[in-house]
Amino acid sequence: MTTQRCGWCSSDPLYIAYHDLEWGRPVHDEAHLFEMLCLEGQQAGLSWITVLKKREAYRQHFFQHSIKDIAQLSDEALADIVQDTSIIRHIGKLKAIRSNAQAWLQLKQDGINPVEFLWSFTQQKIIHNDVPDYRIAPPQTAESQHMSRTLKKKGFKFVGPTICYAFMQAVGMVNDHENHCAFKHASTIKKEF
Repeated sequence: MTTQRCGWCSSDPLYIAYHDLEWGRPVHDEAHLFEMLCLEGQQAGLSWITVLKKREAYRQHFFQHSIKDIAQLSDEALADIVQDTSIIRHIGKLKAIRSNAQAWLQLKQDGINPVEFLWSFTQQKIIHNDVPDYRIAPPQTAESQHMSRTLKKKGFKFVGPTICYAFMQAVGMVNDHENHCAFKHASTIKKEF
């Protein structure tokens, strides 16, 4: 018997693993939330599978390091990183990762817990949606628009409302697994990275 998955999930093993084990599972780990917010920004204009295939290279350059270290990357370091063909070679997107690290640290300096702050856009709860077909799910919502506006005001980059909604779906703030998907309810299990 074939496992029922969301219609957007291709037969690529990387995509299947991401769908089954990660997408839509509530995350409260700070480093992972930061990584996903930045990776969603890297996707802008591209397919998510492109980002997944380059994720390990991003981890080597950025996400295996502390947010503080990322915030201190020099323009020269970013210019070196953008030469690596195993990542998306867009200097603006790479600078956005540094800007986001700086904004993240500023939140903490201002006495704001970034994890609680991000989850506040869904009142610290999971939004469960009725999704008969992923193609009718909205690309953005009032919550993601609010998140986008707020993050931009706080200095975050590549955080438009569509990117924010994809982030909310990815980290389990929103459960948009299709109704028939075998992972619709499994996705509500908290996942820490």
